[in-house]
Amino acid sequence: MGKRLVILGGGESGVGAALLAKQKGYEVFVSDGSSLKENYRNELLKEGIAFEEGTHTMERILQAHEVIKSPGIPEKTPVMKQIREKGIPVISEVELAYRYKGNSRIVAITGSNGKTTTTSLVYQLCRQAGLDVALVGNIGFSFARQVALFPHELYVIEISSFQLDDIDQFRPNVAILTNITEDHLDRYEYVFLNYIKSKFRITKNQRPQDYFIYCADDEVTCQQLKNFSIPSNQLPISMKREVSPGAFIKDGDMYVRTGNEVMTMSVFDFALKGKHNQYNTMAACVAAATLDIRKDKIRDAVQHFEQLEHRMEYVATVRGIEFINDSKATNINSTWYALESMTRPTVLILGGVDKGNDYTLLADGIREKVKAIICLGKDTQKIHEAFQELVPVMIDTQSAEEAVHTAFRIATKGDTVLLSPACASFDLFKNYEDRGQQFKKAVKDL
Repeated sequence: MGKRLVILGGGESGVGAALLAKQKGYEVFVSDGSSLKENYRNELLKEGIAFEEGTHTMERILQAHEVIKSPGIPEKTPVMKQIREKGIPVISEVELAYRYKGNSRIVAITGSNGKTTTTSLVYQLCRQAGLDVALVGNIGFSFARQVALFPHELYVIEISSFQLDDIDQFRPNVAILTNITEDHLDRYEYVFLNYIKSKFRITKNQRPQDYFIYCADDEVTCQQLKNFSIPSNQLPISMKREVSPGAFIKDGDMYVRTGNEVMTMSVFDFALKGKHNQYNTMAACVAAATLDIRKDKIRDAVQHFEQLEHRMEYVATVRGIEFINDSKATNINSTWYALESMTRPTVLILGGVDKGNDYTLLADGIREKVKAIICLGKDTQKIHEAFQELVPVMIDTQSAEEAVHTAFRIATKGDTVLLSPACASFDLFKNYEDRGQQFKKAVKDL
């Protein structure tokens, strides 16, 4: 009998793990409490991997030698409680992939905000430098699928706190922590420290020859650094003071140093605009420097980086009104950054599934820049309570199309309509991509 592996969840990470586990000789069973997407179902059938959907057969699950838990499954579910009671080891898909990655190197990026942009930027820097690199994790393929089907010498991974919760040996050669703000507290018993510890797990297995890149201007990160023993080389990034080694911005120029050489570049040449993107760009440049990518290659990639879909993405200008799709802003801080970069009067589309949000953090930005709020979601009471004193116009809508039409009616020439919801999307949409796509379609249909 092979080692019995049960995989909870049949999405991209679960199916990726199933493919890799089967390849490595495990006896695999996939169990998903809801229904599988057709492409994943077909893949499991084609590979002859046993699975069930719409239920969890506990008798079979509890026979596992090891369980892989998809990141979306909370610990408090009945199935997880029974697995924990029986003492079956639980790991994440990235842990499984790490076991079989061979000699490949890893750059892993986590953080409450900016991780997708930073991950994409690191990947582009590596690819343009001619490295054999793959982009995996929360963007693109799962890490396990990539290792199973298309192995590479270097993996750039966007990794969430949920995935880090279930690592054991996983060790990135370069770890980036962009920042830590209150997010997903519903999964951490509403204790901020639990979430913070989860983020710092990215450094847990690092060694003295590895690197840890973090933001020295992020209060939470800096307060907590002393509470964790981090053996790797620490490389801070800052806009407030000169740091070396690491990176800093002074008088409009970025300085990057990881070894003896210093690379400089004007921030006005960055393809990504906005203060938050200067942090993301610095972090990516420091990571590239640790990988010995040449300075001219780094400069070139940073100058020509293409903006990501659903992240401060310009959609169109209709009758002098600019539309921006920031659907990926699923927490308060992302929306705070979006508002910070606004230079025109703004009609803000806000709302969705609240994750324990503290809306008061947005008050200053809304008072200063927002002329109207369009609420998009089933439950908008908290938004009304937070902002009714600050904004003269607040209107509830139930679809992307309705939100766009309402915003268009209220906005005048020279305004910006900004979709930056600060919430998850699952009340009215499949995910934030679906929300962003519907928003863009509605704008194009105006």
